[in-house]
Amino acid sequence: MDRFPYAMKRLLNILIIYCIPAVFSIPTVFAQLYSSAELDKNYDMILKNPSVQIESTEAINLLYNYKFAEADVEFRWLKYRYPKHPMPHFLMGLSEWWKIVPNTEDETHDKAFLAQMDSTINLAEEMYDNEKNKVEPAFFLAAAYAFKGRLFAERESWTKAAFAGKKSLKYFEICKGNGDLSPELLFGDGLYNYYAEWVPKEYPILRPVLSLFPKGNKKLGEQQLEKVGNNAFYTRVEARYFLLQIYSMENEHGKAYEMAKYMSQTFPNNPYFERYFCRTAFLTGKSNEAEKAAQNILNKIDAGMPGYEGVSGRNAAYVLAYYNMQYHRNYELAAKFYQKAIDFSVKTNSLNAGYYVSSLIGLGKIAEMKKDYDEALRYYKLADDRADKKSSQDIEAKKSIDNLKKLRREQRRKR
Repeated sequence: MDRFPYAMKRLLNILIIYCIPAVFSIPTVFAQLYSSAELDKNYDMILKNPSVQIESTEAINLLYNYKFAEADVEFRWLKYRYPKHPMPHFLMGLSEWWKIVPNTEDETHDKAFLAQMDSTINLAEEMYDNEKNKVEPAFFLAAAYAFKGRLFAERESWTKAAFAGKKSLKYFEICKGNGDLSPELLFGDGLYNYYAEWVPKEYPILRPVLSLFPKGNKKLGEQQLEKVGNNAFYTRVEARYFLLQIYSMENEHGKAYEMAKYMSQTFPNNPYFERYFCRTAFLTGKSNEAEKAAQNILNKIDAGMPGYEGVSGRNAAYVLAYYNMQYHRNYELAAKFYQKAIDFSVKTNSLNAGYYVSSLIGLGKIAEMKKDYDEALRYYKLADDRADKKSSQDIEAKKSIDNLKKLRREQRRKR
């Protein structure tokens, strides 16, 4: 894996987070089936309208539960209700973003995502120029530029990502200090505090760049995100999305499991949360739950459900292969799932991923048990070629090759 582009993605994400702690503070709104024009007049911002929060729950659930068509109906009604407001386009763009989340290498949704964020920016700029209250349009400008920057970082378009981050900073400065939105603003503070300490430790080459920004505090950042995840309204799910990653990086697998389980139960058709539940159940020894989640994922892939694709598939297939190999001793089924994990890895161009390498080693062991030594050696050599040097998989592949060569020499001597 080329770690420098990955490090640059992390850095640019940090800069964007620093620029716009309020990025996810934009509410998701459920279409109103009654006229609320009079109620709207009582508030200088839609963001502060209590009816928006009350009626947003259903649309949020539709979005995070990957029912994009149903959510889109609500967002289009919202567009009809507020034709000159940037919020509907931002929400439709957010839907496109969550179509990208399960596999960030898939670029098929980029064009639609960027179109919605550009529309958000155009309408927000018009509001910003014409409205006395600059906070609301500044929120949407900061958010739209931040999401664009995040996608550009994923695509390694560093200049575009940096430009988007700079624009986000400009508009976020206008939002800062707004007391009505302070509970949601803690989300960005938590992200920045965690990653501003994590990145320079993991990637020392980036320390000179991050020295220009305030120091982070991982522990404080994690605590802030937990507070947001428990108490915030608009940013609660997004905070938990990042906490799952943070718990895994900090080897807090028990906490990751509990959160992933809750999120997958709350949004049962969200492939990202179900994938994390499968993974964390596997890591924490919850074999029955891990097997059930893995089979559910493969079933949903076969059914063509939105967001369920090869990244989740290679995870699920490996989990089922591992249990059939190590516990059920069903080597035929294990080989089937190892091959599925390999096929999904090839499909997603993830030949350096751990699931791919471990599956090759697993097939090598099964071939060796069948005394098909030529086939076993082929698998081990493929694994050795793809494994990160000096990793546990690299060591295991080399050891298996050496043992197999030794066994074949002994067989030749006996002849």
